Parts: sequence; structure tokens; C-alpha cells
Amino acid sequence: MSLTRRATMLAAGLFAVFALAATACGSSSNNNSTTGTTGGSGFDYSSLSGTLNGSGSTFQKDFNEAAIQGFSDVAQNVTVNYAGGGSGKGKTDLANEVVQWAGTDSTIKSDQLSTFKGGTVLYFPTVAAPITVSFNLSGVSKIQLSASTLGGIFSGKITKWNDSAIAADNPGVSLPSTAITVVHRSDGSGTTNQFTHYLTLAAGSSWALGTGDTVNWPTSTKAANGNPGVAQAVKATDGAIGYVDYSTAVASKLTFASIKNKSGSYVAPSLDAASAALETAQVNANLTYLALDASGADAYPITAATYVIVYQNQSDATIGKALQGWLHYLLTDGQALANPNNYAKLPASLDQKALAQIDTMKIG
Repeated sequence: MSLTRRATMLAAGLFAVFALAATACGSSSNNNSTTGTTGGSGFDYSSLSGTLNGSGSTFQKDFNEAAIQGFSDVAQNVTVNYAGGGSGKGKTDLANEVVQWAGTDSTIKSDQLSTFKGGTVLYFPTVAAPITVSFNLSGVSKIQLSASTLGGIFSGKITKWNDSAIAADNPGVSLPSTAITVVHRSDGSGTTNQFTHYLTLAAGSSWALGTGDTVNWPTSTKAANGNPGVAQAVKATDGAIGYVDYSTAVASKLTFASIKNKSGSYVAPSLDAASAALETAQVNANLTYLALDASGADAYPITAATYVIVYQNQSDATIGKALQGWLHYLLTDGQALANPNNYAKLPASLDQKALAQIDTMKIG
């Protein structure tokens, strides 16, 4: 073999070795990148920028705050803010284009759709959680309540803790004659909407106040702002009872009632019981769904959905792409933040539908 031929073969062999090494390094880098600007989902957030302002549901606020912190680690050029204020405020702010995204636990009424200046609104389910029925009653640490009894309490028909209806739900429990103080939301609230919707579905004739972000509560009741406000009022008042999202109730160290579900079981609020309710939820074409009054022995009957809502058409390409990245994070890496923050993550099938919906957004 000639020296020239031998040199050529040696050079080719060395080139192949270096090429293999480079390929292996590149492959390793791509496959193992679960932090930084790529994220565990494989989505590249490095090109995103801008500020995304949101407001609305206090029910989802703890999850949002945890997700915002996580998102800031991977999308370092995007600032996400969330002001809370209640689902009603979030929907109003999005309608008036004050914010780029809103949190809500209730859907937009058909007669209000025309007020949304940006056009078609998309619903993105993010997490779910129980709405607790939290109470403060000296000497009593465990209470179980049926839907009809709940309806009587919150409509003002049952006014004492030793009422015969409460006693029938709690055989063997010594109940005091303490007056019941019902605490409810003062602001337009998706938590109110979901709670009163449950009573409409399950409480029968004992509940006649209807459902909505606000209802006409009896004058004997006490109003408080946001889930934290209701939690504080319940904690400060002997004899009080109120509806509070699970995350806030846990953080406030409130005592919860077990609620009788459709199968006849009294179930305490928990993430497992919320997940059991999600298993039978029927999902609508727009990805809204109902987990209230779910069937199944282990299902907690007041399990609430919550959504991030955005406009489908985004005229500002920078903001639109940042929104897509934020939604993608909530539905991928963000799902790992649900349970640690006292929320139930989405079922895989619903999560995938929500991810696919991101691609229907029209950017620029």
C-alpha cells in the first residue's frame, strides 16, 4: 500500500471517530436537558420574552404562584404576574384586555361573551381541588354532612348546631346549641359558583338560592373577601362554617367536614378523593368539565375544576408566544407542582387535550 493511500485512510478513520464523539456529545446534551431554558417537557423557552399579567381565581392562586416560580427558572426572559381578586375580576379584566390571562373556576355566561373585546376565549384546565366545608365548633372536631343538610345550613334554614338534621347525619355525636354563623364570599367568586352549583345538583329542595359567582345570601350570614378572607373569618368565629378551597384551608389549619357523596359514603376532602371524582368527569368540547356530585364511593362530591383563560387570537406575536410557553409549562412540568401545593393534577387524557389546544392559538 502506498504512503499516500495509507495517510488518506488514517485521516478518514480519525474523522469518523471525531464525528461519532461529537454526535454522542450532542445526543447526550439534548436528551438530558431537564433544566435551564428547555425544561423537563423538552419545550424550548429560551426564545420567549415579555410580561404576562393575570388576575382572577383565588382558588388556583397557590398553584399559580408555585408555577410562576418554576417557570421563571426556565423562561428567564418572561415575567408572569398574578393578582388574584376572584374569578369575576379575572373574567372582567380579560374581557377589558387589562390582563393577558385570567384564572377562573366558573365559565363565562353566554350573554357576557360579547363583552370580551379580544374575541374567542379558550379554556385551559390546569388543576382541580376539593372545596372544603370548614367549621369552627368548640368541643367538636369531626362532623359529617349530607347535601340536604348543607343546603339548609347555607340557606339560613338551619341555625343551630344541634339541629335535628345535623344530628341525624352525626349519630352519637354530642352537638352544642351554638348558633351557626355562615361565612361566604363577598366578591364575585368561582368558588361560590362551584359550591352553589353543587348544592343545586345535590341538595334538592333545601337549596333554592340558585348558583353563580354571587348569590343573594340571607342577611344573617357573614361575607369575606377571597378564600383567605373566608378562612380567617371561620377560624376567628366559634360556630362558624364556610366553604374554602383545599389549599387555603390546609394552610389555615381549618377543620373540615366529611360530605356525603352520591354513593352514600361520607368522604373527607383530600387529593385522592378529588382524583377519584375526576375519573368520572365528563369533558366538554371546549375542555370545561364537571366533577361535582361525582359517582364513586371514594369521590369527594365538591371537587372543583379551575381554568386559565386566554384569547385564541393574539395580535402581539411576542406576547402570544410567551402565553403558549406559559400554558405549555402549566400542563407539563407544572403538573408536578400540583400535589405538593395541595391540588390534584389533571388526568392524562384531559392534559393531552389541553396541550393540543395550544396549537389552535393564532399568533401575530
